[in-house]
Amino acid sequence: MGQSGRIDTLYHYTDFSALDGILSNAELRLNNVLNMNDASEMTFFMSSLCKAVAERFQKEGDVIRAKWTEKLFSAEKDKEFVYSAYAACFSCYRDDAAQWERYANRGRGVCIALRYDLLKKMAVEPLSLQTVFYRDDVGEHELVEILYRLIRRHKAPWDTSPAIRAALNHAWAASAAYKHPSFSSEKEVRLVVSPFEQGFFNVQPRYHISNERIKKYYPVNLQKLCQIADTQMDEAITELIIGPESTQSVPILQDYLRDMGYKKLAEKVTHSACPLRQKL
Repeated sequence: MGQSGRIDTLYHYTDFSALDGILSNAELRLNNVLNMNDASEMTFFMSSLCKAVAERFQKEGDVIRAKWTEKLFSAEKDKEFVYSAYAACFSCYRDDAAQWERYANRGRGVCIALRYDLLKKMAVEPLSLQTVFYRDDVGEHELVEILYRLIRRHKAPWDTSPAIRAALNHAWAASAAYKHPSFSSEKEVRLVVSPFEQGFFNVQPRYHISNERIKKYYPVNLQKLCQIADTQMDEAITELIIGPESTQSVPILQDYLRDMGYKKLAEKVTHSACPLRQKL
């Protein structure tokens, strides 16, 4: 992070297989949030949002709208997988021990540093770059006020309102950028897409098949995003950091990058200084 808390660079911790996919295919995978280590957070966010809106009506003595709010959100939670969002995750922290351990093959992977300003330009609709919201209490989220005002303004049946439907879609997208406060040390930012908004997102899903399971993901064409931001991939990427537990040779990684056509990026390879050591 830069001065005064300004974000200059985002860091994507991953493994070398994923790095090869990103560079050789110029493609970034957006994975289902439900497959991540904080999968329950989407449901928790929606439940907390419901509670906060319903409590506003209860305090006003508007029992009918309070109960209808609970009914509305109960129906929404049954659609969790349908409305689940897909995301690529970044941290504001460089060379961070927790990130290496959790997301980069226990320190044996690699960290890709990207310019925040360029990534922000790349995040055109339906993509959005969202700073993760860490709170036990969702009551201060802007969506509480938005949904409260929409429901208060409309007469029954409120669920036919396009504005309420749009706000609920927004809520599902926002839930993909919510995490429990215990994760706040990650200082995370996510590139998010909600593919249920089919009118805006026509990318076909793909599937990664491993020995253990099948994962669904959406590929994002990095070349197209770079064109939007008027840049090149090896300009958007400011550094490649080899993990503290990795045995990867710097010269071999540089040769790989040059042979892939990323000559500028080959000069940006560094090695982690993090004193991470695996437990015996």
